[in-house]
Amino acid sequence: MVAAVLAVLAATSCNNPPKPYGALPTQAQVDWQRMEMNLFIHFGPNTFSGLEWGEGSEPEDLFQPTALDCRQWAKIARDAGFGGVILTAKHHDGFCLWPNPESKHTVAQSSWREGKGDVLRELSDACEAEGVKFGIYISPWDRYDPTYGTLAYNEVFARTLQSALGNYGPVFEQWFDGANGEGPNGKRQVYDWPLFNSTVATLQPGAIIFSGVGPGCRWVGNERGEADETNWATMNTEGFTPGENPPAKESLFGGDEGGACWVPAECDVSIRPGWFWRESENEKVKDLQTLLKLYYQTVGRNAVLLLNVPPDKTGRIHAVDSARLTEFRAALNEIFATDLALGASVKAPSRRGFPPKNLTDGKMETFWAAQDGDPNPELTVRFDTTVTFNRIVLQEYIPLGQRVAQFRVEAQDANGRWIPIASGTTIGNKRILLTGDVTTRAIRIMIDRSLAPPVLNGLSLFEDNIYTGLNG
Repeated sequence: MVAAVLAVLAATSCNNPPKPYGALPTQAQVDWQRMEMNLFIHFGPNTFSGLEWGEGSEPEDLFQPTALDCRQWAKIARDAGFGGVILTAKHHDGFCLWPNPESKHTVAQSSWREGKGDVLRELSDACEAEGVKFGIYISPWDRYDPTYGTLAYNEVFARTLQSALGNYGPVFEQWFDGANGEGPNGKRQVYDWPLFNSTVATLQPGAIIFSGVGPGCRWVGNERGEADETNWATMNTEGFTPGENPPAKESLFGGDEGGACWVPAECDVSIRPGWFWRESENEKVKDLQTLLKLYYQTVGRNAVLLLNVPPDKTGRIHAVDSARLTEFRAALNEIFATDLALGASVKAPSRRGFPPKNLTDGKMETFWAAQDGDPNPELTVRFDTTVTFNRIVLQEYIPLGQRVAQFRVEAQDANGRWIPIASGTTIGNKRILLTGDVTTRAIRIMIDRSLAPPVLNGLSLFEDNIYTGLNG
């Protein structure tokens, strides 16, 4: 990654590029984090039984969607601004939504579509048609497989991964649930995570691997859809494993300052009280204000939002959920339609070739870089006319690492005095600060602590007249 970054800098800048700092993301991780939001799809026998965790003893014929429409899922995801869709291809009950040759508990044993159904195939094709990325969730816990709890199961699971990851085209994320309970023989499994991860890396080298310790991205430590306000994309993973031996909750929630590995946070949360669809929850879909809060406390805190929207028994996303996502997208479009800082004048000390004006040009790949030896610079932004805003968006150029650890923002009042309006710790890919309405012709940003000279690629201001919460 370092070589690729330096090559780009050498081609686009006159000289003296900033040095990368600390753990760095791969290009796949950069692309993944810039997706910002993905759709989670919990679907399987539990949809029909009403259970959250199936027991593995459910008959295969229980799975009977009457009008499966993966194209609808993918279109809803695309229209709502979600970059990818991740399907629970195998949950803890062991039932596989594709004809997995390693199991006798799959769609191939169901009478649905005369045993010829394949949800993975339909979703993969639908994602390609609608222009969204395709991801797979596979739980290593298996309450059906008779080999679970023995050494043989790890090989069975690796072959299950090969079946799912080797036959359905590019997979952008492999989601590993760390759950580990008893199998049908009453035994628990010692998972071979190096085998599982290497299998994914071999078959899908560009896939982001999710677990409590990555290596691609990490669980944020809760299912509330909430990252810590201090959220490092770096983490110390040595000595930890998913599920049974996780890092401390504080590390999951907020990462580790100066951590040895780049493992950004993903925040999974359901639009409903449960993960699988239930008719009784049709009136309990999260409202718009809650969804906006989720956005601010995930994407706005250097994380990715993974929002679960479960299809119903027909195999379609329910109209209530679909309408709410449409409302959510319309609100985000309105809130972030006009960047009040676009093209504004910025004054700050900078490394030659990476000037402050890059902060407000609206481009992702241009950035401002502070001078070497200056971890605490001050930036002053002036506007041609008075602006009124209540959202401040800051972004670091993460291909060169995450650096900023503490900062403040002030606005100049009509008498020329500088008034504090916001403060924060980490920035990362994106930090959204919620303020009261601020009317001014100038703001300044003071970096109080940074692990290396800051490199920022975005400063934007917006006015949100929709979200009524006090903070995100």
